[in-house]
Amino acid sequence: MSKQYSVFGVNGPVVTIAGATALRMMEMVYVGEGRLIGEVIGLDRERTTIQVYEETTGLSAGQPIYPTGELMSVTLGPGLLTNIYDGIERPLRALEDATGSFIGRGINLPALDAQRTWNVTLRVKVGDEIGAGTLIASCPETSVIEHRVLCPPTLSGRIVSVQPNGAYTIRDTLAVVERTDGTQENITLSQRWPIRSPRPVTKRLAPTHPLITGQRVIDTLLPIAKGGAAAIPGGFGTGKTMTQHQLAKWCDADIIVYIGCGERGNEMTQVLTEFAELIDPKSGRPLTDRTILIANTSNMPVAAREASIYTGITLAEYYRDMGYHIAIMADSTSRWAEALREISGRLEEMPADEGFPAYLPSRLAEFYERAGYAETLGGAEGSITIIGAVSPQGSDFSEPVTQNTKRFTRCFWALDKALAYARHYPAINWNESYSEYTVPLADWFREHAGAEFLTMREQLLKILLEESQLLEIVKLIGADVLPDDQKLTLESARVIRVGFLQQNAFHAEDTFVPLEKQREMMRVILLLHEKCQQVLAHQVPVSAILKTGLHEKLVKMKYDIPNNRLELFKEYAKEIDRKLAPLLR
Repeated sequence: MSKQYSVFGVNGPVVTIAGATALRMMEMVYVGEGRLIGEVIGLDRERTTIQVYEETTGLSAGQPIYPTGELMSVTLGPGLLTNIYDGIERPLRALEDATGSFIGRGINLPALDAQRTWNVTLRVKVGDEIGAGTLIASCPETSVIEHRVLCPPTLSGRIVSVQPNGAYTIRDTLAVVERTDGTQENITLSQRWPIRSPRPVTKRLAPTHPLITGQRVIDTLLPIAKGGAAAIPGGFGTGKTMTQHQLAKWCDADIIVYIGCGERGNEMTQVLTEFAELIDPKSGRPLTDRTILIANTSNMPVAAREASIYTGITLAEYYRDMGYHIAIMADSTSRWAEALREISGRLEEMPADEGFPAYLPSRLAEFYERAGYAETLGGAEGSITIIGAVSPQGSDFSEPVTQNTKRFTRCFWALDKALAYARHYPAINWNESYSEYTVPLADWFREHAGAEFLTMREQLLKILLEESQLLEIVKLIGADVLPDDQKLTLESARVIRVGFLQQNAFHAEDTFVPLEKQREMMRVILLLHEKCQQVLAHQVPVSAILKTGLHEKLVKMKYDIPNNRLELFKEYAKEIDRKLAPLLR
């Protein structure tokens, strides 16, 4: 590529070219003698504006700018899983080998190892007519994920040449396709795709399958569907990252894409360390075998932070097209929005609420609307579930990022500072949170969790709502003056809060709880509440009921009953009858 343009001005990550150019909007360019990666974000007759994804220190006017002719894109192919990338898909392990602990500038290493060979099985033969999404070949990417090489969305035609099964690199030709106009194109293990363009699907489907996480407050009270979008807002120290770690470890998605967007370096270090040591409960293999990590920490270039979520969602769409279910953990979209604000300020754009650009809502919509359950071009079903953390300053949920995120997500898990400080995790406030997926998922819950599951869920929520109303009264006049039926409601709500909603991530039986155990826990709690109400109807004081110790026993049942010994719940039901029967007499 020969020099065509030169730097006119530099303002942080924003570089300008004077005069009109032949560059295209969103085209990738190399800036300066160091060939820093950049993207065209503004064009007019007087100047062209470029966003640079690397540190621009030392860049000066007059240095060359090299066009590439392609949009800002990522490389897709086998080898993405188990890897760690920065916000523009540069492999961090390879960067460390090349430059040491600190990333050098202008180092454009390939995202995938071009020397590694893959054991490929071809799925087509000469003469086959193929179209977008047709399965061309497959290879084992990891021990748990089969990589499926699909015909690119922009290609169709007839197979005129096919290689035999064997070992190939990502650059080797697997098959040759002849288009209807007579031109031919080689199909390899890898392809390129622009990060800001959603990959097409045949049609979007209704979200009717829940993402099972093993976290009771989510699965039972605030479920999320596969293909859904959820927000986790919370102030500093409320457990956003910890909650996302739990979901990444235990949810029943096939592949996890974890995007560390603008978070502290030590948090990402913890993620990288933990994920390398975790064993996938489904396969018995390391969790990294089905995980892609994108690390763009707070001390990395701010412009790359803005690109990181688009990089992550593009990688997720690539695997969705193969028929997999993907869960994206974006931590945090507030830091991404702050990157938008900084770049917008350098572009001298008119600010909106709290200095954020006026297009913040549309950018959030572009991201969250790429979630969904879909029929792929190849006829399979796949989904992308987005769970985005939001970090409002001072836990102020009225700030622009939180409010606009609520517009584009149907699940809102509000983290409560008071719960977090009381060591109640996950610190999701059930009164301020909501899920709009309960109705679409109702049929699935009735079929797989029992017809009474949703009824018991409503009863639990009713008790918790009554408790929140009673606590307002208790603040004014104290609990002693309440009638016994209201005291019982407070005690039953405590069992629900501490024994059911609170969960211990470090306990072998409590870190992940199957839906069947969640159902039986609800059943026993509501059985005790109903039996105690019958006892109260016989004029027995609530103090006599509490002396039986049943409430304390139910608080501890999450630890005492193993996940594979659900028959023990029948013993709890018998004990409730045995201890309350004398009070009824």
